[in-house]
Amino acid sequence: METHFDIIIVGGGLAGSALGTSLASNGVRTLILEREARFRDRVRGEQMASWGVAEADRLGVLDVLRRTCGHDHPYFNFSLGGISFGNRDLRATTPQAEPGMTFFHPDMQEALLAAAMDAGAQVRRGVTVRGVRTNGLVQITIEENGRTEELHTRMAVGADGRNSVVRRAAGFEPRHDPPFLVIGGVLVDGIDIDDSAAHVHVNPAVSQSAAVFPQGGGRARAYAIYPEDAGFRLQGERDIPRFVDEVANAGFPRDLFTNVRFAGPLASFGASDVWTDHPYRNGVALIGDAAAANNPAWGQGLSLGLMDARVLSEALLGTKDWNEAGRAYAREHDHYYGVMHDVTEAMTEMFLGQGPEADARRARALPRIAEDPTRAPDHIMSGPDLPWSDAHRERFFGFD
Repeated sequence: METHFDIIIVGGGLAGSALGTSLASNGVRTLILEREARFRDRVRGEQMASWGVAEADRLGVLDVLRRTCGHDHPYFNFSLGGISFGNRDLRATTPQAEPGMTFFHPDMQEALLAAAMDAGAQVRRGVTVRGVRTNGLVQITIEENGRTEELHTRMAVGADGRNSVVRRAAGFEPRHDPPFLVIGGVLVDGIDIDDSAAHVHVNPAVSQSAAVFPQGGGRARAYAIYPEDAGFRLQGERDIPRFVDEVANAGFPRDLFTNVRFAGPLASFGASDVWTDHPYRNGVALIGDAAAANNPAWGQGLSLGLMDARVLSEALLGTKDWNEAGRAYAREHDHYYGVMHDVTEAMTEMFLGQGPEADARRARALPRIAEDPTRAPDHIMSGPDLPWSDAHRERFFGFD
């Protein structure tokens, strides 16, 4: 079995498979290592913003998603404190002129791994990474069916998620925002809701929000976002009634869930950012949540992962000096992730902050935003290429 590759990508999720497809289709000898032999449902992000859909198109995987698992939602239905802002047409109001998209995560993973193989990438599943060494060529130690093997590559890419083994093995030090929010999610079938829109309700009075992202055919992923200090974690079937309570607290009608079937596990996790500054060193790059897991309450993780894959792919294909390509990717990543980190932090402070200072901020800023919606950043729909600075933040907070 072949043991030397131009690039080895650890993780066959959205970012890893999209990167593998892009590189393999351009003649790069590519291996994707995936821990799971069969993908299972877990609670995670399944909604892409318009700017993420555009990134999928630039990477050449959008047609695959639409053909196999993707569900376009051209509208965004947003409610703040019980006031509905109606259905926003994303195709008409974003620079990318694209809808948003949802999909069932296991179906997406299977579809994109198949696309990577069709493009010429090799894929090995049921493989556990045991070590990464970076003396000269990168060496990756794997275990498969109880047997240890050494693989060699010009570059290794960690696309293996928020708890990345590659990040730890290569010596990257992650940074963390303080705990503040928890997000709980569950898959539902038989929900009666407009499936041409993503639905988000925010209730600043109780620092909670909730979202329902339809996947077509009456299936949707529903989320409840609530403060870390609430003192509980939504977990398992016994907490389904409380999950419905929390979604209702954010503004959804309780009877929306009366006749649904809860089709997947209910689980929750902390929603604070975890990231690595300059996610490249010594022949190892990090992409997706391994590089930076943005607060999932704002749904930017999939889009950021695709941007990582696209930026790294373009850098590698644009030069023979892959070390410089890795450094160039990391510099660009630090910029656009930094923008999204700042914007989502500001939005969390505005809409979900707690206490007298947060209440005063909203009392000052929200009436001004109602008069002039351009005061609010649109990055969560339109991406990090939009301008963002201290002046934009001050204007959002109503200090101008």
